[in-house]
Amino acid sequence: MIMNKRIEFRTQGNGQILDITQQVKHQVQGTGLNDGIVILFTPSSTSALTTIEYEPGAVHDLQQLFDRFAPVDLEYQHNLRWGDGNGYAHVRHALMGPSLSIPIVDGQLTLGTWQQIVYIDFDNRARSRSVVIQVLGE
Repeated sequence: MIMNKRIEFRTQGNGQILDITQQVKHQVQGTGLNDGIVILFTPSSTSALTTIEYEPGAVHDLQQLFDRFAPVDLEYQHNLRWGDGNGYAHVRHALMGPSLSIPIVDGQLTLGTWQQIVYIDFDNRARSRSVVIQVLGE
């Protein structure tokens, strides 16, 4: 069986990291599936999905990493072409990726004790965002 869901929310941009674990769990539990996999996908070229221990120190460290690997103030060809100032956001997205897969066992996501699902919005402004949730299983 395959089920498609979606969660929607507003973001502030500028590297905001949101914990979306509970929304994803709710969608998965609503399917009634016992075993399978959930695939999460962000239909955006300036955001990403990953897991992390969602606590202020780890969140800050991850944000600092992005600033070191793809600084906002570099000259990006994307900015020169489009003038929107978010070239760094596209590079950060490409490094992190748009999707995440998590096994479902006995109706539960197999996340570790300190592991949460996070959505990262790299863009330089607030946006309406969504995550596509595809659940496969039995």
